[in-house]
Amino acid sequence: MARQRSTTARPSARLSGAANPLRWIGYFGECLIIGVLAMQVYFFLQIGAWQYLNPSSTSFMRAEQWRLCGFNFWSCKVDHQWVSYDQMSRNIKRAVIASEDADFVNHPGYELDAMLDAWERNKKRGHIVRGGSTITQQLAKNLFLASEQYYVRKGQELAITWMLEFWLDKQRIFEIYLNSVEWGEGVFGVEAAAQHYFRTSASKLTVGQAARLAAALPAPKCFDKKEYCANVRVNFRVKASIIARRMGAATLPD
Repeated sequence: MARQRSTTARPSARLSGAANPLRWIGYFGECLIIGVLAMQVYFFLQIGAWQYLNPSSTSFMRAEQWRLCGFNFWSCKVDHQWVSYDQMSRNIKRAVIASEDADFVNHPGYELDAMLDAWERNKKRGHIVRGGSTITQQLAKNLFLASEQYYVRKGQELAITWMLEFWLDKQRIFEIYLNSVEWGEGVFGVEAAAQHYFRTSASKLTVGQAARLAAALPAPKCFDKKEYCANVRVNFRVKASIIARRMGAATLPD
């Protein structure tokens, strides 16, 4: 009788052993889903707080600080100084709108036609060469995400874009963008850029200066230093002149 009981127990033991890997895979999947959801809640609450608080830095800013400073991270600083929206020249606001996102005040944070056009171009090239990003999408990427281009990151970027548009009005989104966007090697925000290139403040930028700064945005490191220009195909002088002509038509989120 004892032998019969032991032989009948063996199949169930084998089934239990086979089920263990599946159980662990399911557990891992649950943890992954919970982690992703927790991250979305963190992003959502963090952006909500920015209705009243200014972000001190961005993910991209910290990554650049690490690249430039390495283990000297805490004592080596990037060039960044926050200024309020009212302390920025209308010239720089118009120039950036004209250069980066002419329909910024009207769209919901993304432009479907631009994204589909970018999708088609990327498909032809076989890799991501163009993102079709609005100012809000660029801000979403700079605030929280890595600089690498891949489609999973693009999905997260769209989720954060929705959160930004949900919590913040267009003027506040634009204010944070102008204070955090890269304008050269270790140069972030319009005040640092104005001081770095023209030895003036963001409130005193002229039409010509503003157009030149806006022209730099697709390749700010190249605009700042020639060593970063190997793969850049931007004629900054020509682009600045085009932006200057378009500035009068730019609609600001005032």
